[in-house]
Amino acid sequence: MDIFNKKVIFVGGKGGVGKSTSSVAIALEAAKRGYKTLLISTDPAHNIGHIFDKKIGGKIRSIAENLDALEIDPERETDIYIKNVKNNIKDTVQPTMMEEVHRQLDTAKASPGADEAALFDKLISIIIEESVHYDKLVFDTAPTGHTIRLLSLPELMGIWIEGLLKKRGKTQETYTRLLHDGEPVEDPIFDVLSERQNRFKQAREIMLDGEQTGFVFVLNPEKLPIIETKNAIEMLDQYHLHVRTLIINRVLPGDESGGFFQQRKEHEAPYLEEIKQTFHDKELIYVPFFPYDITTKEQLEEFSTYLKGEMS
Repeated sequence: MDIFNKKVIFVGGKGGVGKSTSSVAIALEAAKRGYKTLLISTDPAHNIGHIFDKKIGGKIRSIAENLDALEIDPERETDIYIKNVKNNIKDTVQPTMMEEVHRQLDTAKASPGADEAALFDKLISIIIEESVHYDKLVFDTAPTGHTIRLLSLPELMGIWIEGLLKKRGKTQETYTRLLHDGEPVEDPIFDVLSERQNRFKQAREIMLDGEQTGFVFVLNPEKLPIIETKNAIEMLDQYHLHVRTLIINRVLPGDESGGFFQQRKEHEAPYLEEIKQTFHDKELIYVPFFPYDITTKEQLEEFSTYLKGEMS
């Protein structure tokens, strides 16, 4: 599989395995090939800015030729999300109730899942709207658990909204029959829910389309990353989101000598074999352990040479 054939690329993995470095290397290589690329961080840690030593923030910014970047701030997106909800309901709630409704919505900002719902809303907007302006969208996602919840939301939210629409439709039907002699009445909430359902459906179709979208997981040849990656892949499979490519990062080179490195290589060998056996149906890309931090464009390009060998 050639990941650079995909329009949308999600890069996930356990925290600390080199996920952001891999995302940046993929995006840089895509840009170098002439694709206009947008690199998006959904990870609250926002390592992209640190890697490029630039402040990126919540607005799209050019960081290299053919390459723009965006860091999504969940707190800011939650504020925008709640504000939009308030605007959507202002014509459907009695003025005497608005203060209480606003208070409840402001309280909801701190509830579990509020950030993820807002982040998901932003992700949908990017996939649908920015696809027109870019050849490639590369998402550097948060550590594994957050990624799974984020990527599973299209199906879960779609089912939830479908239920709300059915209930709303029955209520509207009863209301119309009893109070308006069968004459149809406008229902702005139903319209808003229908619009959101269509957006969820559109985003889900893109994410499920293997021709358009690719999922890459990064791991190290160690016990916990292997277990976490295996569990994540199995969970995403349940939502028909199939990870086809793994980047095995920080593999010790074979030319090291000395007691420590020999012992470390011996320790690493069974994990490399376990990766080979466990993920036998995946594309496996091996990246060596560099003797320095990957922080400059030149170092990132060196990192990406290992991706090119397998991905092109």
